[in-house]
Amino acid sequence: MRLGELIPAPYRLFGKAVLLTTLVGGSAAITWQVQDWRYGKQLAEQARLHTETLNQLALASVAQQRAEQDKRLALEQRLAASEQSHYRALSDVQRDQGRLRDRLATADLRLSVLLNATAGAGNGSMPTSATTGSVVHGSTRAELDPAHAQRIIGVTDDGDRGLIALAACQAYAKEVSTQK
Repeated sequence: MRLGELIPAPYRLFGKAVLLTTLVGGSAAITWQVQDWRYGKQLAEQARLHTETLNQLALASVAQQRAEQDKRLALEQRLAASEQSHYRALSDVQRDQGRLRDRLATADLRLSVLLNATAGAGNGSMPTSATTGSVVHGSTRAELDPAHAQRIIGVTDDGDRGLIALAACQAYAKEVSTQK
């Protein structure tokens, strides 16, 4: 006799169902395990790719920031050179104006103006002919009072400073606007 004949039929059917369930459950567990490994590998690959992407973005951001800093530094250097050039021009003009004022104050230099030669002779002007001590020939000239000459030099000094400041502002605006 065989073992299967000793066990009643309903129990045999129940045993077969338990065996079948065990086999199916075991294969499902194996299937789940295989899927878990496969998805785990996919998730690990995605995490690696995500990390690489973030690293590349960070490197690109650092490179862009460095480029912007380099451009800013170059602009600051050009502006400093321009400012130094304008400062040098301003100090040269101030020095020249100071020398001119000193020469006027010591009577080493006299300013004169041309007078209208067509005006009447009774206007208090100097004669058109040169005197024996004069080197000016031709048009009628009048010598200015040293105080008036100093004021004229002061006005021209202010004008020169204004022109130099304007040139510096224009150079700055041009440099900053072309930086973009």
